[in-house]
Amino acid sequence: MDRATAWTILCEFVQSDSLRRHALAVETCVSAYARKFGEDESLWAITALLHDFDWEIHPQLPDHPTKGEPILAARGVPEIIRRAILSHADFTGVPRLSLMEKTLFACDELAGFLTAVSYVKPGRSIHEVDVPSVKRKMKDKAFARAVNRADITNGALELGVDLDLHIAFCIDAMKANAAQLGLEGTPKPAQAGAAPGALCGRGPEN
Repeated sequence: MDRATAWTILCEFVQSDSLRRHALAVETCVSAYARKFGEDESLWAITALLHDFDWEIHPQLPDHPTKGEPILAARGVPEIIRRAILSHADFTGVPRLSLMEKTLFACDELAGFLTAVSYVKPGRSIHEVDVPSVKRKMKDKAFARAVNRADITNGALELGVDLDLHIAFCIDAMKANAAQLGLEGTPKPAQAGAAPGALCGRGPEN
């Protein structure tokens, strides 16, 4: 399994650019941790990229990700990746044992939350986001209600990293990939209103 194949699978099942960017954001954070830990960056990146691939066809829990796992198996996705994807949801009964599994869980909700915080900044940029602003928004229950705050804090705890350092690490990782994530800043008028699916041609290049 290589990244280009994983990206093709993602684009087949995910039509929303926002969900594709979420996959890219989680991949960005997980890949950065793989480099930090000296792990297999390609394996970790593919796992993160595919973790929500079935969300649009299985939008209800517990269908996601349990019904998606057989689809990945049929596509030849290795068991180590499928197990990690199952483990990122507590209700599947698959415990998070490996460092990769714990990292995926730790980065999933946080990457989505950092994206949401970026969007409410004046310039809609990840470069305007810092740890204090993220912590303030985490306390605001009306903000990004779909993001599970407990998963963010428990993810850092399971990974064995300080929450503030974890947030800062993911912010820095996403800053380095801001353009691909659509978080570089307010788009120019010519860039606004990009057609859905525009990301598909760009993903495998990174």
